Amino acid sequence: MDKKIGFIGCGNMGQAMVGGMLTSGLVTKDQVMASCRRKESAEELKKRFGICVTLQNEEVAEFADIIILAVKPNLFSQVISGIRDVVCAKKEDKLVVSIAAGKSIDAIRGYFADDIKLVRAMPNTPALVGEAMSALAAGENVSQEELMSVKEIFESFGKAEIVPEQLMDTVVGVSGSSPAYVYMFIEAMADAAVADGMPRTQAYEFAAQSVLGAAKMVLETGKHPGELKDAVCSPGGTTIEAVAKLEEAGLRQAVMAGQRVCVEKSKQMKLQ
Repeated sequence: MDKKIGFIGCGNMGQAMVGGMLTSGLVTKDQVMASCRRKESAEELKKRFGICVTLQNEEVAEFADIIILAVKPNLFSQVISGIRDVVCAKKEDKLVVSIAAGKSIDAIRGYFADDIKLVRAMPNTPALVGEAMSALAAGENVSQEELMSVKEIFESFGKAEIVPEQLMDTVVGVSGSSPAYVYMFIEAMADAAVADGMPRTQAYEFAAQSVLGAAKMVLETGKHPGELKDAVCSPGGTTIEAVAKLEEAGLRQAVMAGQRVCVEKSKQMKLQ
């Protein structure tokens, strides 16, 4: 990629993105700049990645072709007021990508101008290990080539799909927040193993690797999860006994209910 990438804010998610881009060879260190609020954070970032760092958001906005807003939604007004003039003065040459939850494309435009080029993105925390699932929704001024450039960035640390913006709340439920549900499932599996005598560290490894392997089977075989489940359930065997008990306890309904509450909360946040 021949674009210069700028991060305004570079916490855990921003650092995961920087690491993914550099590790994949998508960009060089000279093509990346990030701003931090504290000098100590900037020095640590410089030491870890060797990229350009600054305490001035305006410098990032001047430097970058693609500006990634990686700050909390409650800081948008303060942060964007400092870069608005730079972005709007060169709006044909600047593409803004926001990874903030609960901020729609129209809302973010309201901080800048209606005709800026903007992509809304929703990655998740497995970006930290190069296995993110990210969703991208583009504003009307973004070209297909520009959108593909953004997709290339997010695919450097996982998978990325383009979705209509109205599905972004659904994305929050099914991928943005869902690692927490999976961690709970892994923890419960490990607790049961510990109750049956397995050391806890070993129990976490068995449970987590099983979840990883099962997920990979879904992605790589293309088979329906139900078909894969059926293949494990031998007649009169141990697995079907466990499946029957999980159905009795309402596992599916609990997951669906939790996820839909998550989506509803995401919709409510946009109104606040």
